[in-house]
Amino acid sequence: MINPIHFDLQSLRIFLLVAEHGSLTKAAERGQLTLSAISKRIAELEGVTECALLIRRARGVELTPAGRGLQEHAIRVLDNVNSMAREMDDYAVGVRGHVKLWANTSSIVQFLPADLARFLNSNRAVKVSLEERLSGEIVDALGAGKADLGIFADNVPAHGIERRLYHRDELVLLVPKSHKFARRRSIEFADTLGEDYIGLNAGSSLLARMTDAAFAVGKPLKVRIQVSSFDGICRMIEAGLGIGVLPRAAVRPEMVVARLHIVKLSDAWATRTLWVGTCDSGILTPEAARLLEFLSGSSSGQALP
Repeated sequence: MINPIHFDLQSLRIFLLVAEHGSLTKAAERGQLTLSAISKRIAELEGVTECALLIRRARGVELTPAGRGLQEHAIRVLDNVNSMAREMDDYAVGVRGHVKLWANTSSIVQFLPADLARFLNSNRAVKVSLEERLSGEIVDALGAGKADLGIFADNVPAHGIERRLYHRDELVLLVPKSHKFARRRSIEFADTLGEDYIGLNAGSSLLARMTDAAFAVGKPLKVRIQVSSFDGICRMIEAGLGIGVLPRAAVRPEMVVARLHIVKLSDAWATRTLWVGTCDSGILTPEAARLLEFLSGSSSGQALP
């Protein structure tokens, strides 16, 4: 049985260099090491794992199945070690609390930067690690303990998650100024479903909301192009490739003035709630609890099951 204490971090780093470059020589150059030192480290890893990790070819090396497995584990191990080192550095310079916050794109684009700036200005000894994720991923992370707090959309199931109101936002239709809908002040979503849409990538809560709304009126949602950001949606619409639905605050004012037009959606679902949630507020660190109260906007706000 392999003893895990026999793995050396430097050897894992060197192995990843070899895997990245497909060559012992190139890895030696990149790592500023001798070729013999690289070969020795690889031989030691193969001895520890009792597996051949590389296949030597005339023009370099390839990973064996065992090598690919080790590569995946080595990446995770070194990422965790680097994360640990960064966190210890924070404590060394006076950081007294670390909060892991996952948030969806809508909250980051519209509200979170200003809110975090105000919070951190008054809580300088707190570090907030923010990750941008899809709402469904955020709820899963809260349940698994990967995140302390999460901000997610209201149409994502969140069983077992304590929720508090974070913000409400308005979804609007965005069209090119030359589009026929640009003459409208408001419109029902159902009346737009004959058009090509620019949408976010699969898995986003906004795309799910639009798909559900189309299904409810018995019409298909024709998504022509999918992108990963609201800015990407705006640029595609600007180019005349389709229309889109996105939060009003996600549309930069200068784009509306010059090239795009916002049309109000009259549907009730266009008013959306963003929740801030946690798995169990009773076990949060003081710093995480303080941020939860700040984001929910009330020190006595009632949690929802």
